[in-house]
Amino acid sequence: METPKIFESEYRFCLVLWAHEPISTAELVKLCQQQLGWKRTTTYTVIKRLGERGVLKNEGGLVTARVSKEEAQVSEIDALMEKKFQGSLPAFLAAFARRQSLTDEEVEEIRRIIEK
Repeated sequence: METPKIFESEYRFCLVLWAHEPISTAELVKLCQQQLGWKRTTTYTVIKRLGERGVLKNEGGLVTARVSKEEAQVSEIDALMEKKFQGSLPAFLAAFARRQSLTDEEVEEIRRIIEK
């Protein structure tokens, strides 16, 4: 199953959800008001929209994610790589490495990941 697209403001909402799930809609409304400055109606609209797209489940007033934070991040990186680097991981890594100052430990960790 393909991971549904999560837009930027929705992603910020999902960060709140992922940190507190499972969570009641009432508590989620309070947290979104505190952390995102959202009104109650905005939160309910986002819950409905993400539910329709399969990102979350809202049953009996209890909200849980159907898409994990890791799945959302991987999906976004895949889309970025395809759009900007024609799906080329080496081109993506080369662009990233040119813009970052990597420590020896980070380089070694990347090597270990690649070797797996």
